[in-house]
Amino acid sequence: MSNIITLKNVSFRYGEKTVLNSIDLQINGGEKVVILGVNGSGKSTLLKIMNGILFPEKGEFLYKNEKITEKRLKNKNFAKKFRREVVLLFQNPDSMIFNPTVYDEIAFGMRQFGLDDVDKRVKIWTERLGISDLLNRSPFELSGGEKQKVCLASLLSLQPQVLLLDEPTANLDPRSTGWLIDFLQELDITVITTTHNLGLALELGNRAVVLSENHEIVYDGEITEFIKNRELLEKANLVHKHKHRHGQIYHSHFHLHDEY
Repeated sequence: MSNIITLKNVSFRYGEKTVLNSIDLQINGGEKVVILGVNGSGKSTLLKIMNGILFPEKGEFLYKNEKITEKRLKNKNFAKKFRREVVLLFQNPDSMIFNPTVYDEIAFGMRQFGLDDVDKRVKIWTERLGISDLLNRSPFELSGGEKQKVCLASLLSLQPQVLLLDEPTANLDPRSTGWLIDFLQELDITVITTTHNLGLALELGNRAVVLSENHEIVYDGEITEFIKNRELLEKANLVHKHKHRHGQIYHSHFHLHDEY
């Protein structure tokens, strides 16, 4: 499919701290891409640039070959189109929830965009996500996994073309994690997911974009090939080495960084 996301020589700093350094990246429509890197490597910042929350200090971000800038997003018609097509699920769903009921939470975005089939869309996505029985509940009373489903429903009901997910499994138990992986695989849109969990990366996509602690891309290609490359894994600090004791014998070997 055609190119949908382009970053050209993108750099970004918080004060004096560099968090992205000369990032070049192209993502095609329909791809499932996993952005790997340790905490602090710049993964979340990269997603926020793709979502138009932050803007490159240097370089360019283009969506469908159109440069996304703060000035461009002040155009209401363009901003409305972009905000509906590119959506971001934050790591902590509590930061996205503010309506009194689950129904209102899911309907809020659709109402903001002036969609006229709100009830139908709420029904479709709550059924698909298995949360139809929660519609009259307060979202603040739900479990972490339920809150995440509510946030996903509110985003996907807009029919976006790009779904950005920031460490979506970080606060989920294994059962909820398995459900999310299966659900994302069925989505027929571009999905870009950040994680530092190599085991889950294999389930979340087939292309890895790996950020180093120097905030640069050190690998862009098949996930399976990256995981076989010890040198790159060490460069990205995604493996660690420590000693084990077996009786009176000590030895050391590498481990992948997984969440569980």
